[in-house]
Amino acid sequence: MNDLAQLLHDTMRRRHMTPQAVADKTGIRTPRIRVFAEDGSSGPISPTRSELTELADALGLPRPLVLHAAGLTPVGSPA
Repeated sequence: MNDLAQLLHDTMRRRHMTPQAVADKTGIRTPRIRVFAEDGSSGPISPTRSELTELADALGLPRPLVLHAAGLTPVGSPA
């Protein structure tokens, strides 16, 4: 499991949110959220930068942390 998958999985579990609940908050389809939480950014479906931003906001995570977990920016870089 890569960093993004672990981050999403842990955060959703800690906040008691299902993929459907995250989909309702973001507008991202539920199957995509499931794939991101299972396979992260290295799976068959990669999240877009916009989707990562929406996920960060919906889960109350810092955007740079989510972008870094997806391998898009180094830690400490502006989002």
